[in-house]
Amino acid sequence: MVRIKERYLLVNIVYAPDPVRAAKDNVPQCVVQHQPTLDKLTPQALLKGIRAEVASLFGDYGSGALGGSVSVKYISLATSTFILRCPRAHYQMLWSALTFMDRIPVKDGKPCIFRVVRVSGTIRKAEEEAIRQAKKLILAAKEESSGVKSSFASALRTQEPMSLDVTDESSDEDMADG
Repeated sequence: MVRIKERYLLVNIVYAPDPVRAAKDNVPQCVVQHQPTLDKLTPQALLKGIRAEVASLFGDYGSGALGGSVSVKYISLATSTFILRCPRAHYQMLWSALTFMDRIPVKDGKPCIFRVVRVSGTIRKAEEEAIRQAKKLILAAKEESSGVKSSFASALRTQEPMSLDVTDESSDEDMADG
């Protein structure tokens, strides 16, 4: 029996800061960018928006390739984070569709950026990274609200490249030209 290989994408929803509101409120910048998402966002609405974006970018091929094999395994509206499961062969297609999405896929959705933080072969590693990101965000918000120079904002600017966890690399295809 052959095991179905999958990838798990950890995605953060990042919002653009509103300059008018930011001037009035004394809210830390990292909290403004990583604010909680609308309660209207459900896993079904998220999948519907992703499938629509895949269909518009890749047509029938993309719709058929990802079809019913994409699922939301975890969603946190408080941290604006979710984990998607998809087939290993087509995770780049899903990633590019997320890159081109510019709004929360609900009625009157806010403009945002869907940022893929980690691609993993296991859900455990994706969950661990989600917890690590949430802890960093809380610490940065505390530092920024207490008046200490935030290391989180500078860490985001000089952030290491996105990590790709490939646990079954021996069976991966060779991506080199030739």
